Amino acid sequence: MNTPTKITFTRIIMIALLVVGLFVIAFIPNLTIPDIGNSGINWLYFGVFVFFVIAAFTDFLDGYLARKNNQVTDLGKFLDPIADKMLNDSVLIFLLVPQAYALNQRRDNLALTILAVCVILMIARDLTVDGIRFMAAKKGEVIAANIFGKVKTVLQMIAIPMMLLNDWPFRYFDSAWPEALQISNIFMYLATIMSIVSGVIYVKQNIKVVK
Repeated sequence: MNTPTKITFTRIIMIALLVVGLFVIAFIPNLTIPDIGNSGINWLYFGVFVFFVIAAFTDFLDGYLARKNNQVTDLGKFLDPIADKMLNDSVLIFLLVPQAYALNQRRDNLALTILAVCVILMIARDLTVDGIRFMAAKKGEVIAANIFGKVKTVLQMIAIPMMLLNDWPFRYFDSAWPEALQISNIFMYLATIMSIVSGVIYVKQNIKVVK
């Protein structure tokens, strides 16, 4: 196993630890997590933000090293998009837990409903794409992520940190806007649209695997 693949495996382990940690925190009775001073940024969400940025950097790093050192492998092409989806989908689900954490309790019902729809659509897309990828793997084929999927991932990796930081720094001028139209939400809508578009293109390009 080469270095880029080891980094990808490390990212998968990090995500698993994050999920377990958040699960444990969710069941601590009467837990109240404060904001960072008057910033409006919740400490727990800031911690997840730091984790997300580190994990996202490892995504860039393994791809960079694989291309630079000519270490692109079928295993790497198979695992890397799965690790990306695990990271993004885990944090997206975390953003939908309004009762457990202070930040989402401040979101209005419309914004939460739209966010829920976006998360469901993006996860449904990922499940569809992964299903096709697993069917291809059973036939000895490895399907790498296409450019549209990579754009989707980039948009998610922009939108998710903005949501974790409670629309910072844009809330200094869009705080008076309806929450559903704030900048962080708009980026989430763009990520959702690209997720659907890339999923349709992915299915169309690989329909032979399904047939």
